[in-house]
Amino acid sequence: MGSKNKLKRFKENETFANVIQPTREEVVNNFSLKGKWNSFFKNENPIVLELGCGKGEYTIALAEKNPDKNFIGIDIKGARFWRGAKTAIENDMQNVAFIRTQIELIDFIFGDNEVNEIWITFPDPQIKYKRTKHRLTNTDFLKKYHKILKQDSCINLKTDSEFMHGYTLGLLHGEGHEILHSNHDVYKNYYSPEEVTSTQTFYEQQYLEQGKPITYIKFKLNY
Repeated sequence: MGSKNKLKRFKENETFANVIQPTREEVVNNFSLKGKWNSFFKNENPIVLELGCGKGEYTIALAEKNPDKNFIGIDIKGARFWRGAKTAIENDMQNVAFIRTQIELIDFIFGDNEVNEIWITFPDPQIKYKRTKHRLTNTDFLKKYHKILKQDSCINLKTDSEFMHGYTLGLLHGEGHEILHSNHDVYKNYYSPEEVTSTQTFYEQQYLEQGKPITYIKFKLNY
């Protein structure tokens, strides 16, 4: 994407009522929407997050199918989720929002027990050992998710990375968390959930064209 296009999208994001772009300082110093997201959406419906949302395909698709839930896409790259934010506005989707911030700040953005479900879609697997702390399913991140999730809420991981899939499964087993569903190729598994196979992200389509299997895990945290 050219720099002019990026700048144009950044500018347009600033005009979107469904885009929140706080500074890091605003987030860590008593963020104004923490614990108050239902007032932002003006309803008491469940809140679902998509972490590393990219263009926001899952946020938009799930929001279309579940108008009785609120969906928030989170990514640091605003020029990407511009597409999702614009689509939501064009289609008058009142149950969609996007936040431009770092995912490691998630427990500063949401209050305890404020979130009902989390989707992690095609995260960078951070394969090098020294990058372990950046994997979105490492222990530190799981503890942050546990803090903001309501009791018995689920986390979904969809990835093309067998490494990420295996790493996460091993961690979940080792820490005694509850794995509700797991498979190594969602498009060849008859029992794959419909919400996993009916939506394909931009990157997922590229992976499928390359013949990469798409993996999926659904789990609950037991801390």
